[in-house]
Amino acid sequence: QEQLVESGGGLVQPGGSLRLSCTSSRVSLSSYNMGWYFQAPGKERELVASISRRATTNYADSVKGRFTISRDNAKNTVYLQMNSLKPEDTAVYYCNGELGGINIWGKGTLVTVSS
Repeated sequence: QEQLVESGGGLVQPGGSLRLSCTSSRVSLSSYNMGWYFQAPGKERELVASISRRATTNYADSVKGRFTISRDNAKNTVYLQMNSLKPEDTAVYYCNGELGGINIWGKGTLVTVSS
């Protein structure tokens, strides 16, 4: 049973926006370094954005200036705001949590950018 649950994916036109959410009913995300990964068909899973427990953020070059990762510890939720979406952003997006070298994952949410 996955410990993280993603939501917010869907179909959006190029140039549009989506906000992904990641939450858990089993663990406190405030203890984890969190990240969003994407996996396009036939490709490896890649890191999109990460946010440390102290809220330091990092982004893949391909999404800098378009995506924003944030966390709301009171809601036990991590977000990925995605703007100016491109067809090449189409992928399954996975939420990841890392603590002491141990990783936890969600099942993923599909984002499709198409006209």
